[in-house]
Amino acid sequence: MMSPLIVRPEAEEDIKEAYLWYEGQRLGLGEDFLLCVEEGLAKIQRNPEMYTIVHRDIRRILIRRFPFGIFYIASSEKLVVLAVLHGQRDPNRWKERA
Repeated sequence: MMSPLIVRPEAEEDIKEAYLWYEGQRLGLGEDFLLCVEEGLAKIQRNPEMYTIVHRDIRRILIRRFPFGIFYIASSEKLVVLAVLHGQRDPNRWKERA
């Protein structure tokens, strides 16, 4: 049985901001970004322990085609997505959400 996936409001806002930016670059690119994020979230749910620990108990999966990482905490009861951030962003931005 898969642990429930909880996407924190801050992470939802990260996704929305990136979607709007990509959609502004080229119509449909934001949709492609969302599909790649959803694919990353599905991978986390299937195998949460597989991805690299980047700080304390926070793990990161890099999403396909876009320079973004999904930062999350995996416990036996649930998976919590803290942030979805561009690879060049300040790392303290997701650390302060832990």
